[in-house]
Amino acid sequence: GFTHDIITRLAKLRDFFVIARGSVFALAEQNIAPEDAGRRLNVDYVATGTVRSPSGRLIVSVELIEVRSARIVWAETFERRPDDIFSVLDDIGNSIVSSISAEIETVERNRAMLKAPSSLNAWEAYHRGLWHMYRFTQAENEQARHFFAQALQLDPTFARAYAGLSFTHWQNAFQRWGDRDRESALAFESAGHSLLVDDHNPAAHWAMGRALWLRGEQDGSLLELERAVDLSPNFALGHYALSFVHSQSGDPRAAIGSSDHSRHLSPFDPLLFGMLGARAMAHVRLGQFEEAAEWALKAAARPNAHAIILAIAAHCLALAGRLDEARGFAAAIRKTRPDYCADDFIGTFRFEPDAVALFRQGASRIGLN
Repeated sequence: GFTHDIITRLAKLRDFFVIARGSVFALAEQNIAPEDAGRRLNVDYVATGTVRSPSGRLIVSVELIEVRSARIVWAETFERRPDDIFSVLDDIGNSIVSSISAEIETVERNRAMLKAPSSLNAWEAYHRGLWHMYRFTQAENEQARHFFAQALQLDPTFARAYAGLSFTHWQNAFQRWGDRDRESALAFESAGHSLLVDDHNPAAHWAMGRALWLRGEQDGSLLELERAVDLSPNFALGHYALSFVHSQSGDPRAAIGSSDHSRHLSPFDPLLFGMLGARAMAHVRLGQFEEAAEWALKAAARPNAHAIILAIAAHCLALAGRLDEARGFAAAIRKTRPDYCADDFIGTFRFEPDAVALFRQGASRIGLN
């Protein structure tokens, strides 16, 4: 039952070709090495593991093996007290599925970077795009857009590549790297193509939810993002996007819950700074300024945190009365954006009036008004 559950959850992500359980169980009974099983099934990765229950504990050990090299690319042991066995297995299953997805994506991104761009197939071009996308600079974002477009030229039915393309246009609008209206329209258009290709792909609904947020359609945005996590409860970016939207003008407590869940599913996610930043903004709306400051500092400490994350930290620290720290972040922002002010920060998001007033108050304390 547990193995079948893992197979089902991985299939729901729609990121991978997942072998059906009948073939998996048939090979398992032959007691052959995982890499040999992978070659027989013509797959790139094999996950294997054991479940033990010594002395009232539940111990689940898992390994992810890359078939071509026979190397272990990820291994973990989960140990729990089985007070509620179904809840415990559900939690462990979530962690396994999210970790397998993240580790495979990391390996594939790094492998794609080692190949000549002209030799990439659609899958490799998509992962090359992801590598650039997660750098969060204007130049890298343009590189990501190029490789997602290349992936779609090679495979016009690649829903995830359309979602990636939508992400690059979303970033251009959000970061003001291009005309906001034009880039918002392109983000929406690409998300629509993703849905047309595969309406059951959580990334397609995630892309559409984010695009609708750009257009100011919060209700539609939340519906699409809820659909994404309904299709795949292990889709960490879907939970993060829900947190992002709720943190500004929805339910701040729901934002905190979704932020925590996204980080539980993907604790080393490239978008971890956003997960932390959304939680910080939710605390501001709850009047919990010291908590907001602490979460914002964690967000700003991430290596790929961009200027908007630094601005969240500056405003949250100012509201918490930590003015020297806040001014330090304001100065860091103005090294690259000399005219940055509260209007830029507030215009980036879709805050309710009460939150706008709070952030303007914080900005006035540190010279960003």
